[in-house]
Amino acid sequence: MLSQSLTIARNTFLESVRQPIYFILTAICGVAILITFWTAAFSMDYSSSAEVSADDKVALDISLATVFVCATLMAAFLATAVISKEIDRKTVLTVVSKPVARPTVVFGKYLGVTGAILIATVTMLLFVQMGVRHKVMSTTAEDLDGPVLLFTTMAVLISCIAGMWCNYFYSWSFTQTATMLMCPLMFGAWVAVLLVGKKWNIQPLWTDFKPEITKASFCLMMAVCVLTSVATAASARLGQVMTLIVCAGVFLLGLMSNHFLGSRAIVNEFIAQVDKAKPQVEGMTAFEHPEDKYDLTLTIEPRTSVPPGTPIYYGEFPSGFAMVVLPFEPFQGDVANPTAVSDRSKPPTVSALSLQGRTLTIIRTGPEASASQAPDTIRPPQNGDYLFTKPTRYHPLAWGAWAVVPNVQFFWLLDAVSQNSPIPGWHVGLVGLYALMQVGVFLCLAIILFQTREVG
Repeated sequence: MLSQSLTIARNTFLESVRQPIYFILTAICGVAILITFWTAAFSMDYSSSAEVSADDKVALDISLATVFVCATLMAAFLATAVISKEIDRKTVLTVVSKPVARPTVVFGKYLGVTGAILIATVTMLLFVQMGVRHKVMSTTAEDLDGPVLLFTTMAVLISCIAGMWCNYFYSWSFTQTATMLMCPLMFGAWVAVLLVGKKWNIQPLWTDFKPEITKASFCLMMAVCVLTSVATAASARLGQVMTLIVCAGVFLLGLMSNHFLGSRAIVNEFIAQVDKAKPQVEGMTAFEHPEDKYDLTLTIEPRTSVPPGTPIYYGEFPSGFAMVVLPFEPFQGDVANPTAVSDRSKPPTVSALSLQGRTLTIIRTGPEASASQAPDTIRPPQNGDYLFTKPTRYHPLAWGAWAVVPNVQFFWLLDAVSQNSPIPGWHVGLVGLYALMQVGVFLCLAIILFQTREVG
């Protein structure tokens, strides 16, 4: 099966890169990125310590969105060309009439289309990297980045000239030759730009390397793989126009799924975020004994009033997901009374003791923590935790729909780049796992749809 899938993938890849739309969308994206960095000088913001700042933030945002849209359109067009149109022309019979299982055909088609789209996406993302290095010219006093302009122009011209030469003398496909050369040439140009500074000085490779932007670009490529699987599933039953509509619909719904589905799947609202957490007893690391107190310095004053005795929950996520304090019955009594706080007949709770400006003091009440007491704190509050006054409610139906629809926001990490928030490697790994599961779901759907499709 693997050998057959790879053979189908190779033929699908060659057929995909020969499609005129393949080169057209890549070229349109490159020109759009050029125009974006040429005309994005309008943000009037110059204070930032992130990898990109001011006008470059706007340019990067628009450029990555352009890459995303072009890759989505490419997935729809290419998937239709190699599956739906082959079914309409009956050419797929030459494959399924042989001892080749239909799941093998679907898997091979997906691999071929994905390989072609990823090469185009890498090329488009390299254009973005070139733009990030050149930066937006906010004033006429700024100098052009000579190495970026020279190496980028050379890479594009060499690939296009080679494509025309091979097409004229050897009848090779111009689209295939030009796009296959442009990707490695643009990568070589990018490496050369990293080694050569704006003033034509030799510099270390990592001087202008943007690791967070590279991570965000890698996650964007994983989103493209998911949307390609959606296009593959749609093209197993639908034509080109409907496949485009389905891909556009999934793309837009994925962008808004947090608002329409996520906000209904996880219901809670944080009141503040912890800036600093400090125990009142020096050296205390646990938060398991009655009268244990923590002084929390908040980033902002709480959104609502927090009188003494208010239940306090906290966790790492602003949505209230996976809080480290499990649901409990609110404390009944005076939290300032040591006797009431240490009452073993009452359930363990975490309550507000006092609030002064941005300083909130919380107290542990009830009996000491033990393995038999379920409502218990797992750890004391930490810097960056979000505070809540009520437990989180989960809705299974909304949660299920939120899990099925590809959540594009998981792959869109530009906000972290713009806010100078490092993207941890484990998060990229989780995004990759999520993408793998989504691809598996939609490929299974594609196999189901294609299994009963009449191709004769």
